Amino acid sequence: MKLTKKILLIFSLVTIIVGCSSDDDNSSNATIRVNGQALFEDVGDFNGDIDGDFTGNGGSVTRTFQWRNALNTADYNADITATSQGTFRMIVKDANGTMVLDKSLDGGSEPDSFSGTTSTGVPGIWSVTITLESFNGDGSFSLSEGD
Repeated sequence: MKLTKKILLIFSLVTIIVGCSSDDDNSSNATIRVNGQALFEDVGDFNGDIDGDFTGNGGSVTRTFQWRNALNTADYNADITATSQGTFRMIVKDANGTMVLDKSLDGGSEPDSFSGTTSTGVPGIWSVTITLESFNGDGSFSLSEGD
């Protein structure tokens, strides 16, 4: 009988804790799209030019996708329109996993864009990680083979 009461007590506590969780609060969100496709999880590889955009309402999200780059560098561009909060970050790694780009933009401050050419890397399947942190606003980014 005592074991049954303990199990019932544990079940009741778990129910109370889960029932009071704030994970269901969807008032803040963030979305990243690549070539028109919303990224709900890390995805496979893209070929050709990358045309991405993102929006946020105070939310945070990180997504990584694979991108086929046959050249040693990539041209990049990013631009944000954000209120006083939030950060956009782009990290690009070459086919060997070596970081060739790590750039960020902070909402509400200058500069609100960046562009250029990555460091030299190894051609092949590159990984691109986009992070929005407490981001409120929208923006876009692009990548294309360099050289």
